[in-house]
Amino acid sequence: MAAKRRKRTGTWDRFVASDPGLLRLMAGLRTVGAIALTLLILALMHTPVPHLVAGAMAAMVSTFAIREKTVRGQAVTLACALPVAVAAMSLGALLNTRVVAGDAFFILLIFGAVYSRRFGDRGTALGLIGFQIYFVSLFVQATVGSLAQLALTLLIAFVCSAIVRFAVVPETPERTLRRLRQAFRARLAQLTATQVELLDAAPDQLDKVLDELRRRTARLHDAALMIQGRLDDGTRDATTAALVQRRVADAEIAAERLGMLLLNSRSTNGADTLTMHLPHAPLPLQAPWARIGRDKDDHTQDDEATVLLRRDLNALHLLVSRLAPADRGTALVHVRNRLLGYRESENLPQAPAAVQDVFRALGEAARAVLGLRLALDGPQDESDDSPETVRSREEFEAEDLAIVEPEETEEQRTGLQRRTTRAAFQVSVGSMLAIVGGEFLSSQRWYWAVLTCWVVFLNTASTGEILVKGYRRVLGTVFGVVAGVGLAGLVGNNTWLAFFLVLLFIFGMFFTAPLSYALMSFFVTAMLGLLYTLLNTYSLSVLVLRIEETALGAACGIIAAVLVLPVRTDLRTDEQLREVLGRLRDVAAAAVAQLSGGPAVDLLDMARELDTALDDLRRSTQPLTHPITPLRVRRQTARYLVALLETCAYHARSLAATAELVPYSKSVAADPRLERAGRRIAHNIDVTIAYVRDDDAEAAVGKVESGPSIAAMLEDGAAPALRSGTVTYRVLRHLQRLDEGVVAVARTLDVPVAGREERKTAA
Repeated sequence: MAAKRRKRTGTWDRFVASDPGLLRLMAGLRTVGAIALTLLILALMHTPVPHLVAGAMAAMVSTFAIREKTVRGQAVTLACALPVAVAAMSLGALLNTRVVAGDAFFILLIFGAVYSRRFGDRGTALGLIGFQIYFVSLFVQATVGSLAQLALTLLIAFVCSAIVRFAVVPETPERTLRRLRQAFRARLAQLTATQVELLDAAPDQLDKVLDELRRRTARLHDAALMIQGRLDDGTRDATTAALVQRRVADAEIAAERLGMLLLNSRSTNGADTLTMHLPHAPLPLQAPWARIGRDKDDHTQDDEATVLLRRDLNALHLLVSRLAPADRGTALVHVRNRLLGYRESENLPQAPAAVQDVFRALGEAARAVLGLRLALDGPQDESDDSPETVRSREEFEAEDLAIVEPEETEEQRTGLQRRTTRAAFQVSVGSMLAIVGGEFLSSQRWYWAVLTCWVVFLNTASTGEILVKGYRRVLGTVFGVVAGVGLAGLVGNNTWLAFFLVLLFIFGMFFTAPLSYALMSFFVTAMLGLLYTLLNTYSLSVLVLRIEETALGAACGIIAAVLVLPVRTDLRTDEQLREVLGRLRDVAAAAVAQLSGGPAVDLLDMARELDTALDDLRRSTQPLTHPITPLRVRRQTARYLVALLETCAYHARSLAATAELVPYSKSVAADPRLERAGRRIAHNIDVTIAYVRDDDAEAAVGKVESGPSIAAMLEDGAAPALRSGTVTYRVLRHLQRLDEGVVAVARTLDVPVAGREERKTAA
């Protein structure tokens, strides 16, 4: 029974890890539940099929459009949305027969719906509901005579949406954050399991294990960012939010560092950090790989250090897997105490320096797991603590006292520079083109082109992103039409079977939306084929028209993005690149200043701002790295550049994590010599930013400095030698790799680099 229970727990953990916070599952269940309840009530009232369709679509819109995190905010927005929906349905019925006036109002409605996004989640929801309900009025061909019954249908749909949202599938910020923390734990356990596999991987298995290591490291990072976005509403106060944020960041950094040092210990000349972030990056192996990987189950030839390392990696995995509050016992305490002992140099086994670094990283990872448990579960029994565990607890207490509340920042862009304003003009122009073109294709279904034009602008910021999204929508629509043809023949005149399949496809639409836009479009189109069957308007020509209108709408959106206040992809990526470099400079400079003995600052928030900016850059480069991109050299350059920046961000986060120990640690002391290294890194980043902004920046800012290593820069006859207990020794590798990464970014961007030889000639 215990084995079965562990198996069930493992299966659930895998599912939790695949859907952090169960956000996709809850969204799908909420939407399907609201639609099903609406259909049930309307069916009991003997509502005609067109109004059933209107009620189902209204329930769907009123559920997915509201994204506010607090229950009170959701209730207020839902209450405000009902009159907006009734007004949109009424205007749609009134203007349905007035072509010019109806089209003009539709354009104004689209502009207002997009512009309203500047007012936050509530403005976004009300604008989206207004647009979608007007679209529903066109879809069901609402008339003035049916307005009273349609208004009642909307009321029932909104009430059912509220019942499901607040009673059947309730969602609170605290509950969502708790599930996100469970997902973080599950992904952390998966990452440590992959690190165990990495130790025993044979040479022919290494590429596969490395790919899995990269993927799970990235997934852990994504889970940490999702927690970051929910902390303010999901915790009781800002101090608690900052505490959880710090512990999650510590665990993420410790896990990534452990994987990197494990790679480093098993490579010929030390693994480049880029290996963790660039797919297919080579990793030359030492002879021990062949010996260790000869037979996964036969370790008789392993040396003592390898045996200990395997044992303790499995122990760390056990510690992470049993992170839940109910998992207690002396065995876990013993494992934790042993791993924390590796934080002290005298407890390290006899092994090469690179392998000892792995054991140190194991100790730091165990410390991060302890901190995570303290932050999430509160105080625990300390009777069996070892001296190393006591020291770790004291460090956490000192860190907690030093937490300061973060300051809020406001968006500084105004006018046409504001993204929502620019998008409103672009969508309006694109919609006008779509209306004109759509009328030529069909006087009854022209609104499909407008809907596609609207959708391709959602969550996009450049022409390239719009092009890729339009391509994915057309692709999903084509396959959806093929599925719709088959389903129409299967369903026939069975109304309730059709509604059941509609609910199934709606769930699939919401569950897959964050994963694949093409797959979501497939479910939408297949669902529409069933709705047409219910409305007795289905035909193959209608579904073919759907493809034509979709392609037209995507084309109109692309034309508007190119001609109206365009944001070229390269300009967008340059803007995001400058943002990332600026955040990187801030984190590196502040961390080095604190490591040098400067005042303590909130490095964790700065590191998270760097991560957010890097995520934005990664999204903005997707058009350049997409498989359909014809410029292969540019695609490879973009991937390499993003991988370099991810590497730099990793080392900057590691520096920040170490710097936060300095003000209250008894064993890590500041070193003023580090300030010099920080100045060079900051200068190189500033030069790179200047060149990204202006190609002729050499005369004003000079060149990127390269040459002596960070260790050579710190050599001073009067200064003491580097010792393992000093902060300099701990951060030297991160400083060196960060310096090398910044120079590599500069070279990739063709920024002039003044190397050692050039400076000697100048001297």
